Amino acid sequence: MVSQDHDTRSGFLFALAAYLLWGLLPFYMKALAHVPPPEVIAHRVIWSLPIALGVVLWAGRWPALVEVLRTPARLILAVACSALISVNWGIYVWAIGSGHALDAALGYYINPLFSIFLGAVLLRERLNARQKAAIALAAAAVAVLTVEAGRLPLVALGLTLTWGLYAYLKRRMPIGPNEGFALEVLLLSPFALAYMLYLGATGQGQFLAELPTTALLLSAGLVTAIPLMLYANGAKGLRLSTIGIMQYISPTMILVTATMAFGEHLGPAQLIAFPMIWGALALYSAGLWRA
Repeated sequence: MVSQDHDTRSGFLFALAAYLLWGLLPFYMKALAHVPPPEVIAHRVIWSLPIALGVVLWAGRWPALVEVLRTPARLILAVACSALISVNWGIYVWAIGSGHALDAALGYYINPLFSIFLGAVLLRERLNARQKAAIALAAAAVAVLTVEAGRLPLVALGLTLTWGLYAYLKRRMPIGPNEGFALEVLLLSPFALAYMLYLGATGQGQFLAELPTTALLLSAGLVTAIPLMLYANGAKGLRLSTIGIMQYISPTMILVTATMAFGEHLGPAQLIAFPMIWGALALYSAGLWRA
């Protein structure tokens, strides 16, 4: 992505729409809580494929997609991205459906701090004092949750790790975000289709079992593809600092939804850990604005 030195109105509106849609996604996932997560993921992949390929064809970017498929090293990178995003989706769907939306919010709050950590470890980027303090606060918050629960907050860490690694590998892909998304669902589609056929043959699938569920599953492609494409177009017109601040919109909406709509409660450890994470994000955000 080309660096921006100013924000455009269209970029802001596209990105805002994407983050608002992602923030509302828990309501959709909660409505599908009775459907096993692997089946939801399969439908997200299958119904996203025609939308993603249609956008690539419309934009005339098909040659870039074919070039990656012909290059083994790039194809391996694409396979890794596909695997990571499918696992991330699976964890998220399970978390919302099983009453762990607060853990999902925590995971996406931690994610930008994990990206800083990845840059330091994998790219040897030097951390400033603010970044070190932010990472230390986030690590302390995870420690608080671990001590209280007697185990690591696996949902939050799973979402953080899979999305952080996915974003890191995706930046190394020499194609645009729309082509990248199309490639990912293209690579996942044979597995998704095989699983859907298996469910249909064994009578275990929820698709076509009842009208409301079928309609929700059919809309999985739109729910998945539209926010991603809005974000891809919005990011082109925004500074990195603006994107960095705006990414807190979705987890904040998830947090509010979890407590106000889904009846999840912040326990004593979470009441300590969340403010620590917010403090860490404030340090991180201050550094972005100064930069």
